[in-house]
Amino acid sequence: MRLATIDLGTNTVRLLVADIAAVGRWKTVVQDQRVTRLGEGLRASGRLAETPMNRTAATVTEYARRAREAGAGALRIIATSAVRDAANGREFAIAVERASGQAVEIVSGEEEARLTIRGIVAGLGTAQGRLLAFDIGGGSTEYILAHAGRVETAISLRLGVVPLSERFPCPMRVDVDRYRAMESEIRHGLEQELPHAVRASGVADLVGTAGTVTTLAALDLGLRSYDAERVQGHRLSRAAIEKLRDRLCMLTQDERGRLPCLEPGRADLIVPGVAIVLASLDVTRTDAVVVSDWGLREGIMAETIERLS
Repeated sequence: MRLATIDLGTNTVRLLVADIAAVGRWKTVVQDQRVTRLGEGLRASGRLAETPMNRTAATVTEYARRAREAGAGALRIIATSAVRDAANGREFAIAVERASGQAVEIVSGEEEARLTIRGIVAGLGTAQGRLLAFDIGGGSTEYILAHAGRVETAISLRLGVVPLSERFPCPMRVDVDRYRAMESEIRHGLEQELPHAVRASGVADLVGTAGTVTTLAALDLGLRSYDAERVQGHRLSRAAIEKLRDRLCMLTQDERGRLPCLEPGRADLIVPGVAIVLASLDVTRTDAVVVSDWGLREGIMAETIERLS
């Protein structure tokens, strides 16, 4: 059976079409993602703006059509932070449903965290032992502490790269004091908001998923084009992340945008993303980030397969 999932995020829309290969496993047929910046301006206004809604709805509609053309017998569209937080989020979801012909599920932060850990475990195979993961999104960041693949503690924080990029814009080379102020603010917020169980989990490394950490992995590996197999499981030491931070901060936004593996629309987001990564290492007392190319999109697929089994 062929299934499809669409992760409708605050910054990126992700498509996955796959054939069920075995219980809980699948073979990818189509995968794609596009930065649409749905959450642009949301933090300031509390509402989704017309232009981001239009380009995001167009992408979701296109992906739904591609999924049907690929022969998907079932499609799930999951909307996250921007849609659940915006005053007009439900209105937008209804508009997307009408345009795409598919239902849109708006999930809570806790449900988003649960599905993310499912995707990480499915990809890395880290079902045994303790795992501390984080998912840096456009409008929120989820931290999940799991044991044997089951969530023990999960929290979704209103900490995203889109509002950070709006509050700390870096069109030119990044001013050191400006960067330090941003990272310090993030660190202070994490110290206040992360549960003690997450801050003192005792794990050696964080597991990271989504665009910031996968981009950092690709840059660290020196890839000319993105290779999910090489990115999957790559370990980013603190020293490597700090080296990448220094490199990125020395570039203008246009120069960052010309780096290989930096997808369109991420040039102004990658520096705030690095700040979240380094602050997270500090607050959780971990040494490095193990990168997972799989995350929420794949977690949705794993659960959909389970429901149909």
